[in-house]
Amino acid sequence: MVGRKRGARPRRATTMAALVAAVLTASLAAGCTTSDGARDDGRDDGRGQEQPSAPSGSTSPENRESVLAVKIDNVRAARPHTGLNEADIVYVEQVEGGLSRLMAVYAQKVPKVVGPVRSARETDLELLRQFERPILAFSGAQSKLLPLIDKAPLQAEPPGKGSSAYFRSTTRRSPHNLYLRPRRLMPVAPGTNVLTTGFLFGAAPAGGKATALRTVSFDAARYAFSWSRSQNRWLITMDGKAAMTTDKKPMTAGTVVVQYVKVRKSPFHDATGKHTPYSQTVGSGKATVLRDGLAYDGVTWKRPKASGGTTFTTRDGKPMKFQHGQVWVVLAPAR
Repeated sequence: MVGRKRGARPRRATTMAALVAAVLTASLAAGCTTSDGARDDGRDDGRGQEQPSAPSGSTSPENRESVLAVKIDNVRAARPHTGLNEADIVYVEQVEGGLSRLMAVYAQKVPKVVGPVRSARETDLELLRQFERPILAFSGAQSKLLPLIDKAPLQAEPPGKGSSAYFRSTTRRSPHNLYLRPRRLMPVAPGTNVLTTGFLFGAAPAGGKATALRTVSFDAARYAFSWSRSQNRWLITMDGKAAMTTDKKPMTAGTVVVQYVKVRKSPFHDATGKHTPYSQTVGSGKATVLRDGLAYDGVTWKRPKASGGTTFTTRDGKPMKFQHGQVWVVLAPAR
């Protein structure tokens, strides 16, 4: 998992020849039939057409090492999820109507299937600047947001760009049935040396308070993180129900970061006219970090520029080190 002996700003590794096989040549037109026989109507959730072509300035995934970020649906109808336990980092961000959406970042392990996949938001673009030209897999975006995605320093990979990477499940109803075969975008995991999040891992610092449970709520979504001594992990609950994957494994985290950020109204909105919340991840603020059954309140986070990672400092000025394993970052409204 994330955090094996790396510093705040590691260098990118040398390019692996195995990535040459990742060139995508097929395209997916709206209305075509996917590999499992389910029909894809070429639309997401009313937030505009899926992006039909490569963004300007993008490059193919061959001869490149980068993380893969996947936007994940998180309403009740989208659960249980597939492939989330293999992610290095899972970000939780606000979307319209008080709901939440996930962005899973993969660097060390590439699962066979991830999903269900949903649409991108403006918050994603700033959040992803900390990675070196990440691959972003998403189902679509609001039409006015697409030009910003085109200009962002990332490799956009919506369904319209590579049909072989996506399929529609026949066991779920649209729009909660779009899944990604991530190995067709990133066949080889590049490793933690491509991550530039600024996270530090190691022994727990002093000052933590024994904590069995911590909750975080949005207007229409609620998360709970309960400590399991036997598993040495935080067990994740969503909307009052234990979070499980489709292979019936519990979703857990080695470290949970509740990062309090400024939230403003984005100029973009959904089909019903509800504006998208924009979470500002550049700047500074307070955070609570959960690890080893301890809660560290009053932690300070700083990210001076979009191209840099986020550092965390304890109340006594020491670097806040995380437990090895998957990290969940909940972008909560500043209090």
